[in-house]
Amino acid sequence: MILDVAVISGDGVGPEMMAPTVAVLEAVCRKFGHQVNLYPVLACGAAIEACDNPMPEDSLALCQSVPAVLFGNTGLAKYRNLPLDKRPEHALMKLRKSKGVTTNIRPVKLYPTLAYFSPLKERIISKGLDFVFVRDIMGGILCSEKVQAVGEHGKEAYEYEYYNEEIVRDTAKRAFDLAMKRRKKLVSLDKSNVLESSRLWRSTIQTTGNQYPEVELTHAYIDAAAMKIMEAPQEFDVIVTSNLFGDIISDEGTQMTGTPLLYASAELAKDGSGIYTPNQLHYPDESMIGKEIINPIGMIAAAALMLQYTFGLEEEAAVIRQATERVIDKGYAARDIWQEERMLLKTSEIGQKIIEEVKCL
Repeated sequence: MILDVAVISGDGVGPEMMAPTVAVLEAVCRKFGHQVNLYPVLACGAAIEACDNPMPEDSLALCQSVPAVLFGNTGLAKYRNLPLDKRPEHALMKLRKSKGVTTNIRPVKLYPTLAYFSPLKERIISKGLDFVFVRDIMGGILCSEKVQAVGEHGKEAYEYEYYNEEIVRDTAKRAFDLAMKRRKKLVSLDKSNVLESSRLWRSTIQTTGNQYPEVELTHAYIDAAAMKIMEAPQEFDVIVTSNLFGDIISDEGTQMTGTPLLYASAELAKDGSGIYTPNQLHYPDESMIGKEIINPIGMIAAAALMLQYTFGLEEEAAVIRQATERVIDKGYAARDIWQEERMLLKTSEIGQKIIEEVKCL
């Protein structure tokens, strides 16, 4: 199989994370006999310096011409006060629009040997934590028109929470399809006790669920679910929700592990093309840049998601995940998951250890 992939290394620690990710991806493709064509893309800070544009048109066209984009960490302090369309993160916003991504998928699974990093009590975390957030990124407040004005009481600002059945169905179908491959258990989160948009969300999810009789569908209010997921994480499997709610609760989910740098995100279009990023995306700690201490596993996990969702290579994606877990189980660690009994490695060394395990699987 031929895999065409655009690569945006990003800013700061982004290139340090991307280099071992590319090496792992190439190793997996060699193992399974695939040809991977990687196309470096000028974007983010590098593009700002080169042409005062975080996503030049030729860079955007290149990303449009391939089915998948690996996108690294973005942002540096010197760009923070620029207008939004001049900041590095605008490259991602522009790319999202041009690729037509509609759904975000963020898996979270606790690594047992790292359970002591979790802020949850042992009696809770010992029961397991393995769920996937499926979040709409097409509708809702985050994608609506932003309005600022002056009214009777001074300055005012507002957005609209807008949904239609098509937007909800698209995300719902992805969530149900994913649930069918897992434990056939899906919970939909909303605020239908007070929001009309949530009532539409709930009814559309329920109607879509009629096409998946094998999946156990439940509904929950977002505030109640935010509490329950910390009390009984083992009861959750696939979680589907709207844009704003998903943005918040998926961050809660990764932080429940205490190791948020180990996770990744997929942003998928209807045709299966996608943008793949590490969990911690914008404005990383600049004191880490160039020191080879950032953990690359989140970016490597993004490559695994890419193999799974855009290219349909489930076994290859599983090999990356198994190799990563072996490296963690053997006690190798970047600084964020290091304790005295573990072996502290550089960013590139973590990648090499994962490649060694890939070869053994």
